[in-house]
Amino acid sequence: MFHILLHVLVPLLVAVLFYRDKWFKAMLIMLLTMLVDVDHLWADPIYDPERCSIGFHPLHHPGLLPIYALLMVHPKTRLVGLGLLIHMVLDGLDCL
Repeated sequence: MFHILLHVLVPLLVAVLFYRDKWFKAMLIMLLTMLVDVDHLWADPIYDPERCSIGFHPLHHPGLLPIYALLMVHPKTRLVGLGLLIHMVLDGLDCL
């Protein structure tokens, strides 16, 4: 449960600290990147609290991290890239 809460609180904190004038839009875009978890639907079971998502689910593949980082280069995709990287870092913490 704490893990899911972090997926909301961290984007909120980043939005408030770094996108103060448009924090709500920034937070919303970063929260929408949680749709990357659609790849959990292909797993059996769909949710396993003991499973490391990184490397298991297709959209959580380590090889995609550079692509997610490249999204941060262009201003129009920056928040999407940031949201995806935040998501992967938080999911990666579960692997420790």
